[in-house]
Order: sequence, then structure tokens, then C-alpha cells
Amino acid sequence: MGAIVSLPVSLGSSFVASGLGACCSNLCSKTVSSLGSSSLGTRLLYAMWLLINSLVSWISMSSNKSILWPGKTCAATGECGYFTVHRLNFALGLMHLILAMTLVGVKSTKDIRASLQNSWWSLKFLVYVALIVLSFVIPNDFFVFFSKWVSLPAGAIFIIVGLILLVDFAHEWAETCMYHIESDDESSTFWKRFLVLGTSAMYTAAFVMTIVMFIIFCRGNCAMNQTAVTINVILIVLVTAISIHPKIQEANPKCGLAQSSMVSAYCTYLIMSAMASEPDDKRCNPLIRSSGTRNASVILGSLFTFVAIAYTTTRAAANSAFQGSNTNGSIYLGDDEEYEGLGTQSRNQLRYDAVRQAVEEGSLPESVLHDSTWLGSPSPNGESAVDDDELSGTKYNYSLFHAIFFIATQWIAILLTINVTQDDVGDFIPVGRTYFYSAVKIGSAWLCYALYGWTILAPLLMPDRFEYDAYY
Repeated sequence: MGAIVSLPVSLGSSFVASGLGACCSNLCSKTVSSLGSSSLGTRLLYAMWLLINSLVSWISMSSNKSILWPGKTCAATGECGYFTVHRLNFALGLMHLILAMTLVGVKSTKDIRASLQNSWWSLKFLVYVALIVLSFVIPNDFFVFFSKWVSLPAGAIFIIVGLILLVDFAHEWAETCMYHIESDDESSTFWKRFLVLGTSAMYTAAFVMTIVMFIIFCRGNCAMNQTAVTINVILIVLVTAISIHPKIQEANPKCGLAQSSMVSAYCTYLIMSAMASEPDDKRCNPLIRSSGTRNASVILGSLFTFVAIAYTTTRAAANSAFQGSNTNGSIYLGDDEEYEGLGTQSRNQLRYDAVRQAVEEGSLPESVLHDSTWLGSPSPNGESAVDDDELSGTKYNYSLFHAIFFIATQWIAILLTINVTQDDVGDFIPVGRTYFYSAVKIGSAWLCYALYGWTILAPLLMPDRFEYDAYY
């Protein structure tokens, strides 16, 4: 009797549980599909995937556990965690390499291969899991070799990519402000104030950070810190002076204090971050001596590092500085019917020629050449493609996108595993708290100054390759 009475309750509970599970699954599926329906949403999903993979790698390294064999005996120096990190990032990186090769030459979502980029998430996740399992079959010696000859060079390339992004953004920001100021409309006063206040704020930030570094990190026998801060001050003065030199201004009228202020502030931040990442064996980093806040600072710092890497990766893949050109110009025009009376030009080609002429005359900003929303983009079934913003042309190079994600996974692997000491194992590992990472940051700051210096000197040294008639 009890079983009979409880049967409806059990069936009801099972039905509710199944219904809730189906609803949750359907909601997750719809959420992923809606995000993947736009180019930005797709890039965000890949960034979230990289972020989750990084967090799992960090936890594995900190706990010194192997995912597939958690009960395996591990060395005290983090053997299991070390190889788990490299296996996880090798699996995700290999998946991105496969996608990069598969998606070569995709110019719009009319290409059937584009669906592999923007959908099929369940299939890609299964491939990722299969690659993880496969990576645990590969001997450890392979990953020692791979980390030395592939991961480390790939990490160096990723750092350079990030610096190019920063320099490109500095120029883009300044040129955008100047374009609006030169437009002489109702908003030109706002942009003028924004440019002046932004430039002043960044120089002020660089000055304040320099004073803070001298006070906190340059005491006693901290010769490396003292040298790094002194060289940074010299480089700030140097790039500022070069930016406003009359000959530089004549050859490159777009450069000025705005770009040099942003580069100076960012590089000064890199130097200060490098000192905050140092171990305290030489008593040069007082920030990590407080044990009460150690775990909180390590967790927040690690999360910030992973989010910054994911953001840099996503932005780099869609940045114009890394996009190649095609025969149709800045965007892919797609296939369209031709008109014999108009020189066999397609309707999209006519629109594009008209927009390009408007840009050359100065009536439209150059950014419209990288946007396809002004194209007539009917879907194959005759309806407007509301959710598909890449029907007329992709917003970014799919293959390059996945290649950059590959080097990002290898940089994360190096960042988590290089120079990890026995004291770090068994706790939250401070990501990047090594002399290696500090040296990398200092070297990155100097390289950033060099890249920016080249961008303002190149028009003077090679005037035939640079023409600046006007802002946009």
C-alpha cells in the first residue's frame, strides 16, 4: 500500500526534476545559441572558455592533482599539477589549431564552414574533452619538450601582440579625438576637453606611480628596481620629446602628447606590476609580507590576470592591426547580381565605391569601411538577417582568431608553471610571482616604448610609405 501511495509522488518528483533539467538545458542551449549568433557573442564565448580552462589549470597546479588520476602519487614540487596544466592548455590549444586550419578562407557566413565557428558548441566541447583524455596518454617527456620549444616562444609572441594592441589603441584614441575636434560641430568642445584631460590624467598617473615605486620598492639594496624605475623615467621623457619634435610633427601630424601619455602610463604600470610580482627574498616587495591578506590578493590578482589575457586575446583577433586585406577592400562584399549597364558592377560594389569616395572626401569616417551594416545583405531565403551580422562579410579573420587563442593558451601554461617553488604547492599559487615574470614585464615595457617610437619615427624615415593628408 505504501508503495502504491508513494508511486504518484515519485512519478511527480521525477517529472518535475526531468522538466526542470530539460528547462535548464534548453535555457543554456538558447543562451549559447543567442550569444553565438553575433560575431561579438561568439568571441565572448571563446573568451569564457579560455577563462574557465585557465581557472581549472590554476586550481590543478595549486592542489598538485591530476584530473584523470586524482589518487596518483605526486612529487612535492608539483609534478602532477605541472603536467596537468600543460595537458589542459595543450588540448585547448590543439582544438584552436584544428579550427584555424579548418576555417582558412572563410569570408562570410554564406560559407558552410562558418557554422563551425559560430555554432556546434556541443561538438566542439566533446572534441575538447577527447583531446584532454588523449593528452593524458602522451608521456610527460613530450610536454617538457613542447613547453620549451613551443609554449615559451608562443608566449613571447602573445606578449608582443598585446603591446601592438596597446600602441594601436593609443593612436586610435588620439586620432578619434582629433577627428571629432576637427569636425567643428557641437561635440567638438567635449572631445577637446576629453583629449586634454585624458592626456593630463595619464601623465599624472605615470608620475604618481613613479613616486610610489621609489618609496615602496626602491629602498635599501634593491638595485634592479632602482634601475628599472630610472630607465622608465628616461624613456618617458624621451618618447614625449620625440612626439612633439617639429620634424616628427611635420612627417607624422597625427602623433602627439596623447599617444605618448597613454604609452607612458601603461609602461609605468607594467614596471610597478613587475615589482609587485617579485618574491620578497631580497626584502624589496613589502606588499606580500602580510599573511592575512595573502590568499585574497593572490586570488584577485590571478583572476585579473586571466581575465586580462582573455580580453587581450579576443580583442586582438578582431583588431584591424592584425587583419589582412582582401581584393574587395576593408570588408568582404560577397556575391551579388551584376548590372550590365553599370560596367558589370555588383550592387554591393557600387555601394562600397560610393562609401569609399565619401571617406576620401572627408564626409564619412574611415571606420565605415570596416563595417558591413550599410550593405544590402538579404539572407538566402529572401528575409533580412537580423541576427547574422557577418552575412556580407566576417568581422574578423577566423583562422587568425584561433591562432591567437592558441598562443594565449601556451602563455597561460608558461605563466602558471615556470619557476614554481615547493613553498607554492599546496596553496593558491600566486600567478606570475617570480623573477622571470617580473623581468618579462620590465622587458615588455621597454619593448612597448620601442614599438611606439618606431610608429612615430617610421613616417620620417620612410616618407614614401606614409601619407597623411588629413584626419580621416
